[in-house]
Amino acid sequence: MQQVLLVTGGSRGIGAATALLAAQQGWAVAVNYTADAQAAQAVVRQIEAAGGKAIALQADVADEGQVLAMFAAVDAQLGRLTGLVNNAGVVDVTARVEDMEMARWRRMFDINVLGTMLCAREAVRRMSTRRGGAGGAIVNLSSAAARLGAPGQYVDYAAAKGAVDSFTIGLAKEVGAEGIRVNAVRPGLIETDIHASGGLPDRVRDLAHLVPMGRGGSAPEVAQSIVWLLSPAASYTTMALLDVSGGR
Repeated sequence: MQQVLLVTGGSRGIGAATALLAAQQGWAVAVNYTADAQAAQAVVRQIEAAGGKAIALQADVADEGQVLAMFAAVDAQLGRLTGLVNNAGVVDVTARVEDMEMARWRRMFDINVLGTMLCAREAVRRMSTRRGGAGGAIVNLSSAAARLGAPGQYVDYAAAKGAVDSFTIGLAKEVGAEGIRVNAVRPGLIETDIHASGGLPDRVRDLAHLVPMGRGGSAPEVAQSIVWLLSPAASYTTMALLDVSGGR
């Protein structure tokens, strides 16, 4: 039976690279997107052109109703879920904490934390052997910012990713005996357009000198770690917080 994977925020960057690599390794992939249907469909077409199976599904992961509809669509169109990559996430413009508004914090935690928890809940309901599932794997996207704190830039983003780390640890322990492995990948400076969305399009180039390896990383490099954690090759790996950060 073909393994079924949902990648949130799968239309671009690390999410798209993960969807493409997973499809190459035999997964049927649901590519979630929030607004850019064209980008998500482009990922689906690329997977299909290579002989794989994929669908694009719109949903805002911070909206419970939309998430429930998305998981129901995966059930109906691809079958029972066996893998989840919680990749959807946002940053905001550079600011100090005393200059941040409550609305910014709510958005940051609604998407990065509550969206991750909500999708994980729905995945566990389908994967857990306690509920008749066949097991599976969840990979949450954290960030090296959870360790570094992102002072003067986006402490709120770092705090949200710290919450993702804690959630990963707790959930891994909770469902470990139910056939579900839960891990997190913590990328460092990676060349994606998330930096431009935060007002710092040159952030990777500007900070590359702080990375022991002397360069920023790429989305496909992060995807390799994510897809490994999803695979049987990582069968005894759970509760791991895997840094993919060039040593930073």
